[in-house]
Amino acid sequence: HEKADHTPLSYDYVLVAKTIENQEKEVFKKQTEYIEELKKKNLKVTKIIDDDLVFYGIQAPKEIFEKYRYLLKVSDACNWSSDQNIVPLSTRIRIVHFILNHTHISSGEGLRDLMKMKVFEARFCLHERELKESWARWTACLQGQPITAVRNYFGEKVALYYLWLGWYTYLLIPPALIGVIVFLYGLAFFNSSPLIKEVCEADTVMCPLCDNICKVWKLSDTCTYAKVSLLFDNNGTVLFAMFMAVWATLFLEFWKRHRASYVCEWKVSDWCEEEEELILEIVNDVNCEPKEYKHSYLRSILVLICVTILVIIGLTHALVVFRVIAAVLLAEGSWEFLSTHSNSGAMMLGAVLHYLIITVMTRVRSLSSQEKTRSFAATEKSFTVKMFTFQFFTYFSSLFYVAFFLGRINGHPGGYVRISGKWRLEECHPSGCLTDLFIQMAIIMVLKQTISNVFEFTGPWFCRWLKRRRTQKLQRKCAHCYLKDESETKQGAELCDNCKLRDWVSNYHLNDVDSFSLFHEFLEMVIQFSFTTIFVAAFPLAPLLALINNIIEIRLDAIKMVALERRLVPKKTNDIGVWIDVLEAIGVLAVIANGLVIGVSSDFIPRLVYRYRYGPCANGTVTDVDCMAGYINNTLSIARMDDQNIVNEFSASQMVTAGGLNVTSCRYKDYRSNEDYSFTPQYWLILAVRFAFVILFEHVVVICKFVAAWFVPSAPMQVKNDRLFDKLNRLKEELRWVSSNMWLYCCWQPVA
Repeated sequence: HEKADHTPLSYDYVLVAKTIENQEKEVFKKQTEYIEELKKKNLKVTKIIDDDLVFYGIQAPKEIFEKYRYLLKVSDACNWSSDQNIVPLSTRIRIVHFILNHTHISSGEGLRDLMKMKVFEARFCLHERELKESWARWTACLQGQPITAVRNYFGEKVALYYLWLGWYTYLLIPPALIGVIVFLYGLAFFNSSPLIKEVCEADTVMCPLCDNICKVWKLSDTCTYAKVSLLFDNNGTVLFAMFMAVWATLFLEFWKRHRASYVCEWKVSDWCEEEEELILEIVNDVNCEPKEYKHSYLRSILVLICVTILVIIGLTHALVVFRVIAAVLLAEGSWEFLSTHSNSGAMMLGAVLHYLIITVMTRVRSLSSQEKTRSFAATEKSFTVKMFTFQFFTYFSSLFYVAFFLGRINGHPGGYVRISGKWRLEECHPSGCLTDLFIQMAIIMVLKQTISNVFEFTGPWFCRWLKRRRTQKLQRKCAHCYLKDESETKQGAELCDNCKLRDWVSNYHLNDVDSFSLFHEFLEMVIQFSFTTIFVAAFPLAPLLALINNIIEIRLDAIKMVALERRLVPKKTNDIGVWIDVLEAIGVLAVIANGLVIGVSSDFIPRLVYRYRYGPCANGTVTDVDCMAGYINNTLSIARMDDQNIVNEFSASQMVTAGGLNVTSCRYKDYRSNEDYSFTPQYWLILAVRFAFVILFEHVVVICKFVAAWFVPSAPMQVKNDRLFDKLNRLKEELRWVSSNMWLYCCWQPVA
C-alpha cells in the first residue's frame, strides 16, 4: 500500500481491548475517553467486536500528512529528507504511532499508561505480504537482500540493521578463510612438533594440582591437551591477530561507504532525528512546548558504580571462586575420571555457568529506567550505551580473568595464594593458558549461537501455531464474504468486517514487539563482533563460526519479523546510531587485547626467548638439533621435599605416583630458583620482552589502522557528486517556484 492518499483498504494502526459489559467500570470510561480524544484529532476509528475482544482500526486523515510534508520542507535538517510527493504507508504508521503515544486523557494518562492498566490489551500496525516471497524464507539464504523493499516496509532503521548485518557477514569471508588456514597450519605440525613430542614422551613428575586428594602426576598425561594447545598457539596466530585488528578498521570504513550509498539514494543523508521528533510534536499538537535538555552527573555516576561493582568485580570474583571450589569438590569426588581431570572439569563448568549468567543478565533492563531523557532518540542512546557496557562485561569478565590473571597470581609450592586461607587458586596448564581461553570462548560462542537461535525462532513459531485455529475460522468467513459480494467489489472498496477481522486477529496473535526489539538484535551481533575480534588470537575459528551463524541469522530474523512477530513500527534514520561508536571502541580494544593475549597469555614470547637465548641454537653453531628441543623442561621449576615449606604443603600420600613410587621432588610451570623460589633472570628477560612486544604490536597495528582509515574515504566520490547535483537541482527548483509565484506576492502588496 505505497499510496499517497488514504485508501479504505489500509489501516494505519489497530488497538485491541477486552470487551466490557459493565459500562460503569473505570476501565471502560478510560477506553471510551481515549477513543474520543483520537476522534477530536480527526482520526477515523473503526470498531469491530469479536467475542471477548474489541478491535479499533485507526486511519489518519490526509491533512495530517500534508502538515508533516510541509514541516519537513521548511525544516533546517530534515528538508528534502524524503520524497515530497507521496507519503508511504511506513511513514503514515510512524506518524500515527507518535500521535497515539502522545494523546492523553483528562487524568493525564497516555497510551503506555493505559496499556499497563489493561485498558487496552495490545496495539500494532498491520503486516503485508510483499516481503514473504522475496526475503523472509529459508530458500533465500544464499540470495541478496532487497534492502530498499525492506526500507519501504520497515523503515530506514530496520533496513540499515540488515544492510549492516549483510555487509558484516560478507566481510567475514576473508577472516574465516584465514582463520581456517591458521588452524590447518597448526594441524600440519601436529605430529612433528618437538614440543608435543617432549610432552608426550616425558617422564617428568608434576606437583599435585590441589590439596589433600590430588597426587603427583606425569606430564605425559597432558599429551592431548598439548596437541590442542598447539592448534591455536602457533606463529600463525600472531599474524592473524594483526590482520583481524586491521580488518576491524577496514570493515568500519567500508561500512561507512556502503551506508553512504544507500542513505543518499533514500534522501536521508542530512536527516536529523531530534528535528524529526519536533516536527511530529507539532503535527500532534500545534501548541506543544519543547522539552529541555537535562543531564544528571549524580545519576550517571551511580550507574557507573553499579556496573563496576556488581558486574566487573562481583561477577568475576563469583566465577573465580566457583571454579576454585568446583575443582576441589571434583578432585575429592568418588568418580575417578572427574577426580583425575578436576581442573578441566571446573573450567568447563565455569564456562557453562558463565553462559547461564549471561542469559539471565540479558533480560536485565533496570539501569535504563533510572534516567529520564528529553526524547526517544536520547533514551535509546543512553539505554544502548549502558546495556552494552553491562552485557559486555557480563560476557568478557571471566575471559579477561582467564586471559590475563589465571596462573599468574596463584603463587608457588610452599607459598600458594588461597581464598579465605583455604582454597588454592587455579594454575595454568603446563601446555599454556591459551587453551583455557580457547575452551571458554568455544563453549560460550557455540552455546550462545545455537541455543539462543533455537529459542529465538521456535518460541514465536510455537505460539503462532497454538493460536492459528481462530484465524482459520475467520479465513473461511472472509472467503464466503468475498464470493458473495464479488460482483459488487471494486478496486479500493471497503473490505467486509470478516476480512478486516481476519487480518486484525492474525496480527493480534503474533508475538509482541516494542521499541527496543531491534536493539536486542543489534546487541547480539555486536557481542558476536566482539568475540570475533577481541580474543581472536585464542580462537582463530571464531570468524568461521560467526559467518555460518550470520547466514542463518539474517534469514531467521527476516522470517521472525515478517511472519512470527507483529510489525515493527517503521522508524527513519540515516545511520546505525551509537552502535558505530561502540564498534569503533571494540576495534581499539581488539588491538590492545590481542597484543596482550599474544604477549602475555600465549607461549609465543617464552618460545622466542628460548630459541634465541637459551636453546640449543642460541650460539648459532648447532645444526642437527631442533632449536626448540628442551623447551618444556626449561619452563618447569623444581619443588623438593627436603624443604619444610613443601613438606607442609604436600602430604606424604600425595607424593606417590600412580605406579606406587615415592618421589622426593616434583615440577611446576614457572621460572623460579630451586633454592629460594625467587624469580630467575630468564623470567625477568621474558617479562621485558613481553612488554616490548605488546608496545611494538599495538603501535604497529594502530598505525596500520590509522593509515587504513585515512586511505578509505567515508563516502564514495560518486555519492558525493550525486548529493552535490541533487542539492543544486533542488535549489534551482525552489528558485523557479519563487519566481513563478512572485506575482502573487506583488498583487497582495498594499497600495501606497
